[in-house]
Amino acid sequence: MSPSENLCDVSVVLPIYNERGHLREEIDRIKKALDASKYSYEIIVIDDGSNDGSERDLESITDIRLIRHPSNRGSGAARRTGTNAAVGRVVVWTDVDMTYPNDEIPWLVDQMEGYDHVVGARRTEEGTLKLFRKPAKWFIRKLASYLTETDIKDLNSGLRAFRRDVAVQYTHHLPNGFSCVTTLTMSFLANGYSVGYVPIDYFPRAGRSKFHWWRDTKRYLLQVIRMTLSYNPLKVFLPLGGLLFVVAVAKLGFDWSSRDFRLSTNTLLIFFAALQVTTLGLLADLVVRATRRRLDVDPV
Repeated sequence: MSPSENLCDVSVVLPIYNERGHLREEIDRIKKALDASKYSYEIIVIDDGSNDGSERDLESITDIRLIRHPSNRGSGAARRTGTNAAVGRVVVWTDVDMTYPNDEIPWLVDQMEGYDHVVGARRTEEGTLKLFRKPAKWFIRKLASYLTETDIKDLNSGLRAFRRDVAVQYTHHLPNGFSCVTTLTMSFLANGYSVGYVPIDYFPRAGRSKFHWWRDTKRYLLQVIRMTLSYNPLKVFLPLGGLLFVVAVAKLGFDWSSRDFRLSTNTLLIFFAALQVTTLGLLADLVVRATRRRLDVDPV
C-alpha cells in the first residue's frame, strides 16, 4: 500500500546522511517487503544534511515523505524528527547502509504481539575494529542490564519496532548521536514497558561508516549512566557507597592492628565519603520519584 498522510499501521523512519550508491536499492527493498505484507505503511526519509548527491537522488524517489535537515545534526536528531512526524501505530527504525535485513521488517512488526518494543538482536558483529568494539559493547550492555535489572540482548541495534504512542513520551530525551538507540531502549525498560529481542542477521556495511569507535563508545557508556541516574540513581550510588564503606572498614581494621587502636584521619574521611555518597543517592532517588512524569500510555 502506498504511504499516506492518514493513520497507518507502520511508519518506517530512515535517517540519511551521505548514502549515495545504495539508497534507492534499500528503499525499494523496504517498499517491496511492505507491499507484500498485510500492513499499511509510510516511509519517512530524513535527509540529515547530505552533501554527496544523496540529497538529489532522494528527489526522484516516489512514495516517501521527505524531511530535510539543513545541516547534519546526527542520527538521533533525524530519528527524533521522523518519530515525531510519524502517523503509524508502530514505528520502525532502521538504516539504509545494507547492514540490516530490511526485507524482514513485516516479520519484525509481527513479533510485537505482547511487547511494546521489539529489537532486532544481531547474531554477529560486522563493524570495524571488532577486537575493541566487541568487548566494549559487551561491557556497556552488561552494565545496562545490571542498571535496568533486565537481560538486554542487544543494546544498540539500529533495527527495531516500537509503539509510537509510548515512544513520543521520551523522544525529547534522545541525544543527537548514535546513542539514541540506547536511550530509547532504556527509556522503555525504566518505565515498565516490555522489550523483546528477536535474532537477526547483520551484514557488512555499504559505504563509509560514520561511527567513531572512541567518541561514540564513550557517548554510549555515558548515556547508559545518565539514563540510570535519571530513573534509578540508587543503582549507581548505593554500590559506590557500599564499596567505600567496605574500604573504610578494612582500613579501620588495619589501623587498629598496626596503630594500637588509633584511628587515622584518612580512614575517617573514607567513612564520611561513604556516608555522603549514600545520602546523595537517597536524595537523588527522592527527587526522581517526586518529579517522575506519570505514564500517559499503559504498557501492553
